Amino acid sequence: MIQEFWQGKKVFITGHTGFMGSWLTLWLNRLGAEVHGYSLPAPTQPSMFHLARLQNCATTTTGDIGDLQYLRDILAAAKPDIVFHLAAQAIALDSYAAPIETFATNVMGTAHLLEAVRHTPSVRSVVIVSSDKCYENREWVWGYREEEKMGGHDPYSGSKGAAEIVTASYRSSFFGPNSSSQTAIATARAGNVIGGGDFATDRLIPDLIRALEKNQPIMIHNPHAIRPWQFVLDPLAGYMQLAQRLYESGRKYAEGWNFGPADSDLQTVSQLCAAFNHSLQKNECQTAEIILAAPAEAPHETSFLRLDISKSRQHLDWMPKLELHTALELTAQWYSAYLNNEDLRELSEQQIDFFQGFG
Repeated sequence: MIQEFWQGKKVFITGHTGFMGSWLTLWLNRLGAEVHGYSLPAPTQPSMFHLARLQNCATTTTGDIGDLQYLRDILAAAKPDIVFHLAAQAIALDSYAAPIETFATNVMGTAHLLEAVRHTPSVRSVVIVSSDKCYENREWVWGYREEEKMGGHDPYSGSKGAAEIVTASYRSSFFGPNSSSQTAIATARAGNVIGGGDFATDRLIPDLIRALEKNQPIMIHNPHAIRPWQFVLDPLAGYMQLAQRLYESGRKYAEGWNFGPADSDLQTVSQLCAAFNHSLQKNECQTAEIILAAPAEAPHETSFLRLDISKSRQHLDWMPKLELHTALELTAQWYSAYLNNEDLRELSEQQIDFFQGFG
């Protein structure tokens, strides 16, 4: 990623008040981009967006991705060069309780964003942020490649697979080689992202922090599941690199891309819990008691998931920078600062600077 590229670029982010959207907003602001955000209010309380005082990092419009006309109007007024679509219902377990809302947000929300882009000629580059859950999971031991079949057992996974199909359809119909559009659109699929500032429900590290704050034990319901854990800035660097390639080279990169961790960082849920508690202790922070016991009747979750990132490595010159132990150290540092009421804007900027200078 060439930092000078982002200086002065107009960037539009949907879902900029969420966990990853907040980190992306702060990073782009530090690189000199003019950031426009379109989002509902921060989805959690507390939130990184408010704790790190990101209100002055972007021009914010409060809006629903389901409101197509309003989204079209705001996007047209912003006249962005680059669009990142992160607005989503992002919790797999929540999708069982609210399947219609999940499909409406993740599938039709993506269609609305693409329709708005279709009527905004300033846009040169669009990255639709998807998920590793978009693939039809076969519980096999090797990584899923970008051409694997879309699918999904639960409503969240199914909605992400469907959003990929919607994106491919729009790309072929309105942004292909026979169209007059100069817009290039790609999808980005990441693994289980960790980092400071995540307060979502039913996510491992936020649940650990909440248990710690309440001085209660935490029950881990799927301790042997293996996930592709990665630090938040690693996939974001991939998204930004992809957006730049789309802007500079157009449709050559307009397809799906995986951004996952190294194979050595595939760990079970119980291993991650133990390692995170160790990192908290190094920051002189207390830890929550972990109980490894699965509920008798839990919604279906995949037990093994891995991404093949060879395509991004070979064609985008991207690969994850941080090993899992470093990611956990940075994450523990952030939450320790949160628990001690320290300046989280300053710390978040320091972590971005550390990441940019790493390796």
